[in-house]
Amino acid sequence: MNDMNMISLDPKEVNTSEFHSYLVGAVAPRPIAFASTLDKEGKPNLSPFSFFNIFSAKPPIAVFSPSRSGRSGATKNTHDNLKEVPEVVINVVNFDLVQQASLSSTEYPKGVNEFVKAGLTPIPSVLIKPFRVKESPVQMECKVNQVIELGSAGGAGNLVICEIVMMHINESVLDEHRKIDPQKINLVGRMGANYYCRASGNAVFEVEKPLVKIGIGVDSIPAAIRLSKVLSGNNLGQLGNVEKLPELFEINEYKKAHLEGFFRKFAGTREILENQLHLKAKELLDKGNVTDAWKVLLAV
Repeated sequence: MNDMNMISLDPKEVNTSEFHSYLVGAVAPRPIAFASTLDKEGKPNLSPFSFFNIFSAKPPIAVFSPSRSGRSGATKNTHDNLKEVPEVVINVVNFDLVQQASLSSTEYPKGVNEFVKAGLTPIPSVLIKPFRVKESPVQMECKVNQVIELGSAGGAGNLVICEIVMMHINESVLDEHRKIDPQKINLVGRMGANYYCRASGNAVFEVEKPLVKIGIGVDSIPAAIRLSKVLSGNNLGQLGNVEKLPELFEINEYKKAHLEGFFRKFAGTREILENQLHLKAKELLDKGNVTDAWKVLLAV
């Protein structure tokens, strides 16, 4: 991307709501913490927050931020409740739940029960006082360790650092290995403005993590391949994630079995042949077949 086409924003010189719109548009999709709390009188509150993620597995720590109102600077009911009763259930939001979760974000007066307003079912927690959302496929009971208030102006965040003390998972979202299946859980993520995204179907894909093996790196890819006009940056990342290149005999065997037609058709026109082979390799890479893609690319 050409720097001449970039805009640069100094947050001290941009209206808060405008800068917020750029932040939530750029840092997305964001998971949603559907937070259930109680005030000191035992009245429930339920509200979604997309400034949220997990940050540790042992101890299991989740952090979310009920920011101050951008208009008035007032703190959210969730934030106030956590000061009175430092416990929260973080319920995840899937596609079946997203409209009701959004409805619960309405700025109802303190004391209004969002479970009732959103038509959701409160069920008791095991270790803490706030209720779980029955309709949510995963519910995490949490004790609040700390609330870090980042400011007093409108839009300022309040980091709620909480420890997960009990996790509940609906068996309907598990696969045959008893792991959460992304297609079954069908989560949604928050984007900018009114937009959400659905984390299932074609939106879900795998990227092999370079944890056990050490990839050769993009810098080790031959220049004729690295500078290809066909292969994308993602494709180069896939190619650079292999530990070693295929052996010459493997390349020749693959060439004999699958590429003879290319070499006959484009004999004498090396540039066109390379382009066609790169197109073939890209097709294989897009299907996740990195090994055969390398054999194609090295067959020239």
